[in-house]
Amino acid sequence: MHPLKKAARIAGAIYASMVLTAPFSLIYVPSKLIVRDNAAATAENVLAHETMFRLSILGDLVGQVIFICLAIALYRLLTGVNKIWAALMVAFVLVSAAVGFVNTLNDIAALILFRGADFLAVFDKPQRDALGMLFIRLHTQGIFIDEMFWGLWLFPFGLLVFRSGFLPRFIGVWLMINCFGYVILSVIALFFPAYYGAAFNWSQPVLFGELAIMLWLLIKGAKVPAATTTAAAVAA
Repeated sequence: MHPLKKAARIAGAIYASMVLTAPFSLIYVPSKLIVRDNAAATAENVLAHETMFRLSILGDLVGQVIFICLAIALYRLLTGVNKIWAALMVAFVLVSAAVGFVNTLNDIAALILFRGADFLAVFDKPQRDALGMLFIRLHTQGIFIDEMFWGLWLFPFGLLVFRSGFLPRFIGVWLMINCFGYVILSVIALFFPAYYGAAFNWSQPVLFGELAIMLWLLIKGAKVPAATTTAAAVAA
């Protein structure tokens, strides 16, 4: 297999592996355990399904590690297109991962409060539950902040894809539009939280840019330049 195509397939496989962690931690577990505006019910759910909640925390951490590995794989694939834009792409991913790692502490703090401990004896259970719910809310707000960087890294990524010549230009444009989709969602979450859910639903076609590039890298890889193919055939 040509090194370029191999590098693309590796990046696609790493990208696909994020599907194993992100939906579980970001969608499934919160939908099962968190009861909006009800701290007591949320605490009861978390304690009744503590292993699931801990797996969600682990999934968050593993997801950030995979994200960093993805950035390195894509840098290796695209650095020849433009080294500065490739470095900027990696920088945004590293910031996003850092925010994600720190944000995970909010869920850990919530779990500690829900479980209770001797040093928390000065708080009664409703107070501990309320504080735990506060940290869960902070975790959600941290995700909204991280959405800014989920978007920003896609602009240099999309530009590199557009200029590469070995990946589809239309996906590069899609990724750059995807960038603004996440950034706008982050701003809406900050200033107009009541409209976030509707905005997220309407933005789904835009956000599928990442799915498109993931599938392309995984299935098609990269188009090997004709000159390289000819040279390889002559050498053979």
